Amino acid sequence: MTTRARRFQRGFTLIEMIIVVAIISILVSIAVPVYRQHLLHAKEAVLKEDLYSMRNAIDQYSQDKGKAPQDLNDLVSAGYLRLLPKDPFTESNSTWQPVQEDVLTSIDQTQPGISDVHSGSNTTSSEGTAYNTW
Repeated sequence: MTTRARRFQRGFTLIEMIIVVAIISILVSIAVPVYRQHLLHAKEAVLKEDLYSMRNAIDQYSQDKGKAPQDLNDLVSAGYLRLLPKDPFTESNSTWQPVQEDVLTSIDQTQPGISDVHSGSNTTSSEGTAYNTW
C-alpha cells in the first residue's frame, strides 16, 4: 500500500462520527426520563416507609405511655425512633405535618395529642394525589 492509501484508512469520517453522536443522543433522550421516573418512585417508597414507621411509633407511644405524644421529638426522646427521618421531597426533618386531635385512641389514654403525621410537601405524586394527604 502506498502512504496515500494508508492515510485515508486511519480515522473515522465526519459522517460516521455524526451518526454515532446521533445514536448516543437518542439513547440518552430515552434513558433520562426513565431514570427520573425511577427516582420519583424510589422517593415515594421512602416516604411511605417513613410515614409507616412514624405512625407505628405514635401508636406504640400512645399505648405504652397512656397519652399521645405532644411533639414528634417526643418519639425520639422516648426511644421509639432513633431520629426523625428526612422527608424525601422537602429534604428536611422539620417539615413533617403532625395531626393534633382531641380524640383518645384507647380507653386508658389520659391525654390527646398527635395521632397522625403527613409529609410537608404539597407537590403531586405519580398517583395524582398530594404528598401531604398520604
